Parts: sequence; structure tokens; C-alpha cells
Amino acid sequence: MTISFGRRAPTKRPSLQLCRLLPTFALLAVLWLCGFPLHAFTLEQVRDYDFPSALVAAPAAERVAWLSAHRGQRNVWVAEAPDFVPRRLTAYTLDDGQDMSGLQLSDDGRRVVYVRGGEHGSNWDRSEPVNTGSLPDAPKVQVWSADFAGGAPRLIGDGDSPALSPDGRRVAFVKDGQVLAAAADGSGAPLPLFKVAGTPGSLRWSPQGDRLAFVADRGSHALIGIYRDAATPITWIAPEVAEDSLPRWSPDGRQLLFARRLTGDGAPRSFIPRPWSIWVADADTGIATQRWASGTTLRDSLPGGLAAMFDWAADGRIVFLSYQDGWMHLYSLAPGNDRATKLTPGGFQVEQAVLSHDRRSVIYSANTGTDPADLERRHLFRVPVERAAPAALTTGNGSEWSPATTPNGELLFLGATAQRPPLLARLDGEGQPRLLAQPQPGYPLAELVTPRPVQFTAEDGTVVHAQLFEPRGGGVHPAVVFAHGGPQRQMLLTWHYGSYYANSYAINQYLASQGVAVLAVNYRLGPFYGHDFHYPPDAGAAGGAEYRDIRAAGRFLQSLDGVDPQRIGIYGGSYGGYLTAMALAHDSALFKAGVDVHGVHDWSAPEYAGRFERRHYPDAASAERARDIAWNASPVAAVSGWTSPGLLIHGDDDRNVQFSQTVDLVHRLRKLGAPHQTMIVVDDTHHMLRYANELRVNTAIAAFLAQHLKE
Repeated sequence: MTISFGRRAPTKRPSLQLCRLLPTFALLAVLWLCGFPLHAFTLEQVRDYDFPSALVAAPAAERVAWLSAHRGQRNVWVAEAPDFVPRRLTAYTLDDGQDMSGLQLSDDGRRVVYVRGGEHGSNWDRSEPVNTGSLPDAPKVQVWSADFAGGAPRLIGDGDSPALSPDGRRVAFVKDGQVLAAAADGSGAPLPLFKVAGTPGSLRWSPQGDRLAFVADRGSHALIGIYRDAATPITWIAPEVAEDSLPRWSPDGRQLLFARRLTGDGAPRSFIPRPWSIWVADADTGIATQRWASGTTLRDSLPGGLAAMFDWAADGRIVFLSYQDGWMHLYSLAPGNDRATKLTPGGFQVEQAVLSHDRRSVIYSANTGTDPADLERRHLFRVPVERAAPAALTTGNGSEWSPATTPNGELLFLGATAQRPPLLARLDGEGQPRLLAQPQPGYPLAELVTPRPVQFTAEDGTVVHAQLFEPRGGGVHPAVVFAHGGPQRQMLLTWHYGSYYANSYAINQYLASQGVAVLAVNYRLGPFYGHDFHYPPDAGAAGGAEYRDIRAAGRFLQSLDGVDPQRIGIYGGSYGGYLTAMALAHDSALFKAGVDVHGVHDWSAPEYAGRFERRHYPDAASAERARDIAWNASPVAAVSGWTSPGLLIHGDDDRNVQFSQTVDLVHRLRKLGAPHQTMIVVDDTHHMLRYANELRVNTAIAAFLAQHLKE
């Protein structure tokens, strides 16, 4: 595919020697002098948006709540019928890097509960404090409560993972491995409920509020228990050598639905299938019966997104997600039947889903629609729980997600377009989406470009999807490959529904405004293109096959008429940082500069040693071969080929990728004399929870790429 950006008249420019002498901090002010256009907006302006998330509806009231972040100020917002006018409930006004999570509404909508602190997007230490301000006295991770009507929030206690009782009177939560409970209005001190071996989590009150189901993770296995009161022993649900999860009470409180996966040997996901099954237990006796079982192939493994829909529907039906046909779809299981009905057939993937108030239909988001490009958007649909009859609720060039339904049938959701960042919306009486909020005043909507969907083929024949951000105007431009993190993510043709990836989208828009074409690549290992694309057998530590897609992306950019083939760069964070380091190590001749933000650099490092234990393999030679493959799939194995300038950025409180990964790579680059710079963000995490740090990182990315890709 050839795409031309057109031509522009030559511009008189100062000498390249002058541009090279400019210090990095001055680059953004004078980039237009060195061949980049004077931009219509700044990085700070394009990043100046409210980001809503975690939309929830009250089960028995016409009320909703959600979280929103603006310039690092994270707050709870609420709205109610009839007009659902957004109203800020809390008043946190500092950019202090304190995460907000665990948002819940009581059944009657009068009480809101949330957690402040910690790092809930991390792989470890989620409930440990984060101190991005380097304060002598670190902030705590705490459970808070607020009246929907307003007023100052009340501290429930230090802890995490809250569960608000249906009547809104009590909150159970976890602190230091113990489950406690307190009055939801903050009127009394928390009291201990129970402490069990292992780590408790997934707290769920019964519909009557008289019992509490939970999961006890004991490392080698996980059990589900039910706590009743201090005088009654815990009821363990059908204990087995298995990993049980996702307890769900039946509406009458008599039964408990849960998922069971047989314990594995810890081998990597790509090496062994992990079949699973659905069980229903008597909540009084703990006796359980298997209702459904998956097959035994990799496609039949327990899907990572199962929690998005695993619940009781009307008339005793069970609704769940499965990858069994090669796409993540909704299925329904009728009472007395072990054969599930597929509710959402087709070549797309269901992502988020909620049951309607009467439990007779599911509202879900998926990457499908009337336009082929909807494969890289999100729209909302409704399907009855007993048959495959989905109906579209939203269409068009935008994306919609996070559906929330009220008892009266109101549907609220979050949505965005290519230009407009995410906002709260609802379907009106005529089924048309209506915005309930507006972007920040002066937001540069008109200056943002609309990325276009493109496809190209990797060297092994794999078809790869991407979005191309084209600079306005003509001429020949430098270009950048953007590799997202995850890796189980998909970048969209619109603003993203994840805050980390919305920030990346803003950077891509800014680069395009500076005359840099950006190709956002949805490389293999990402979802929404089918199971086999999502789980290739030779990717990551098993071979790094996904890097072929990044190399192909760079060559695709070189083939475009409007791109200078000698000025191709790359950047990415997390898994995208890994792929950036791979690009600079393997293909510095193709990629002239790169920014690696908190990437993995050595799959054979001590933190990944568990992958290669002898017990996972038929013999010692097989284990050693796996280690060798992982080493060769690591950037450090090819670091001698690193000749292009690279910028390494990492927060040293990262809880997703060990900071030592960057330490090791820097030592190797120093020894080789390879061109590189570093930027350490002290006391911040993988997700740059402090907005000032995020903006500083964004600026460094743009400045470094501009410095090394200018003509």
C-alpha cells in the first residue's frame, strides 16, 4: 500500500550544525527552525483532558459513579436521573500520584466506596504505598466512603480490596492478609472478621448481606470460602487440587458459581494449555457440581478477561466468556444443560459486558460493526441471554465502552472519537448517543488528525494491522513506529479507553502535529484479531516472533511516498520498550533513533528464572534450550548491533518491569560505547502516577525523536 502525504514548498532553514548544538531543553521551542513545523498545540495542551474510567451503576437506583483524572487530580464523579448531569463528589486537588480504584455504589445508590493509594495496574505490590513526591512520611493505601449527596469523604481504614454490603451499611476489606469490616459511614473503628492461610481476596457479600465469599490464594492452589460470623467455621467450597476463582452468588443467595482451573506446573502459557470448568455449589454445605468443562487445547485455557462477564443470568442461566472457537465470545449455559449456546458469533472479540437489570440480556463492547475499520474501534451491542440475536446500540467513527445500565433501562457509557478524548454519554429515548460532558475549554480538537487503518505483511507472511497518523500538509517527513505495551493490547482509530494508552495516543497526535508520521502497530500477541494471533507459539521469551512485525512496520514506512526512508525512529513503553530495544539492537540501520520506556531487556534474568526450571520440561536439555531461546529473544543478546541513539526512561519504583532490567542494559551499552541517554524518574511507578512526571517523560520522548530525526 502506498500513501502519499503530498509535497510542500522548501523552507529556508538554519544550518544543521546549529540545530545539533541546541540543548535538549531548548529543542521544543525551536524545532520549527530545524525543519519541523510550528505546532498548533503543545504537548501540555493535547494532554489537558479529563480521563473517566470505572463507570458503575447502582443496582436499585438511577445513579452512576465513575473515576476521573485531570492533570493528576483523581476524583470520584457522580450523576443521577433524570438528566445525569456530572457532579464531582470528592475534592482532591493535588497532583500527588495517588491512584484511585475499587469504586463501588451501594444498591440504593446512597453510598460510594473507593480506595486511594497503591498501584493497581501493577504486577506486584499493588497494595503497597506509592510515594511519587518523595515525602518523608509516605502516603497510605486507604479505603474511603462518601455520601452520594455530598460532603467530606470519611476514612474507613487502612487497607485495600473493599466490598460494600448491598444495604450500604458495612464495608469489608483486606489489610495485611486479614479481612476486616467497618461501618460504611466511618462511624467506628474497623473490626477483624477472619484471617486464613494464604492471601484473601475477591470479597463478595451475599445478596442478603449475611455472608461473605472470598478466595484464599495459597500459592500452589486457591480455595473459595464463605464466612458467616465469628461463631461459625468457614465453609470451604469443594476443596480440590485446583485454582478456584470468581465466586458469584445466585440472586437468592443459595448457590455460589465459580470457575475452576486445575493447578499447573508453572510452565509458560505458550507451552501448556490450562483447561477450566464452571461449578455451582450449595452455599450451605459447600458441595459443588460441575456444570460445564472446556476442551483441552490452548484455545480452551481460562481466558484472562473472564471476569468481564461471569455471572448468573435470568432463570438460572450462566453467562460467560470463552475463546473456544478462536474468538473471545459470550456463551450461555441453561439449567440442566452442559452444552453452552454461543451468543455472539463472528470474527470479533467481546471485551466488556454487563447484565441488564432484569438479567435477560447482556450489553457488551466489541470490535465489530458495519464498517470494516470497526475491527479497530469499539461499539456497544445488546444480546438476549438465551439466543444469538445481537443488536447494535452504537455505530459510527467513534468508540464506545464501559456500559452501565440502571433499573429503568438507562444506558450510560464512555466514548471517544479520533479527536475528542473520552467522555460520559448516554443513549437517549430515540437510541441516539448524547454527551453528558464536554472537553476542557480550548482543547485543540480541530488540530488533531484522524489516523487511518493500514495493513502490511511481516517476513513470515503474518498480516499486521496498524494506524497511521499522517502530518497535515505536504512534503517528505520523518516517521516513527509506535509499539504499544501489554503486549495484550490493541491501539485504536480513536482515543483509547486505558489511561496509559490514551497518553500514548496524545503523544502520537503531537508528533503528527510536528510533521512526524506515526505508525501505531498492533503486533502479534495482541488480542482482537483471533486467538492464534493473540497466542503465537514462538513469541516473547519463546522466540520473539512479534519483533518481525516491528521490523516490517519500519520497512512499510520506508515504502511510503511521503516518508524519508533514512529518518525512521521508534518508541514504546513496557512491552513496547522491549520491542524498541530489539529494534535498536537488531536493526539500527533501519531505526535511526529510539526511546525505550521501562522495557524488558533480558528474558533469562533472575526474575524470569521460574520459566526454565527443570520440572517444567521432559528433560534437562529441553529446559536449557528454552533458556537459550529466551536469551536470543532478548535485546541484550544482540546489543553489539546497537549503533543508533537511544533514550532509556524508567521509574525506579516500577512494579511491572524490574528497574534492574534497565540497569543491566545500561551497563552493557556503556561497555560497548553504544550511543544512549538515560532518564530516571525517582519514586514513580510503571504508569507514571504523577502527572508532572508523565508530562516530563512525554516531553523527553518528543524532544529526543525530534533531535535525532530532523533533516
